[in-house]
Amino acid sequence: MLIVYTGNGKGKTSACIGQALRAMGQGMTVAFGQFMKRDGQSGEQRLLKQMLGTFFFAGGEGFFRHEQDRERHRAAALKTLAWATAILPGVDMLILDETLYAFNAALLTKSEVENLIALSAGQNRHLVLSGRDAPDWIVQSADIVTEMLEIKHPCRNGLNAAPGIEF
Repeated sequence: MLIVYTGNGKGKTSACIGQALRAMGQGMTVAFGQFMKRDGQSGEQRLLKQMLGTFFFAGGEGFFRHEQDRERHRAAALKTLAWATAILPGVDMLILDETLYAFNAALLTKSEVENLIALSAGQNRHLVLSGRDAPDWIVQSADIVTEMLEIKHPCRNGLNAAPGIEF
């Protein structure tokens, strides 16, 4: 199955983690990769590393804000994609957090994402992708799509991200 968590609201990464736990609880082998996110930034990364070992990889460079950083971010996205492709044959489910962020920032090409989707399907592996603004072609090919919608968030009132809530 191809599962997509998208939308402008909080909860996409949390949904991915919940999906990982549910699959592991059923005896499935899960790999969890993060595009964009640097290793050691968030609470979930520590636990995912403990639970998954080498089946966890955070290969990002953080938020992509400046065009002069494109090359560095593209290299990080390709490194994460290479990890995902290499680990795919040994898992039942591959979860790739922030894939859509990397795609929408043109750090991953459409053909790279399409190839990953085809490779997963061809190996009968479940693939979970997350990020804002899922393109129509991914939504149409997905089996499950969930959209998180922000209704209210304290950052709109100038509050900083809170440990244990956003990271």
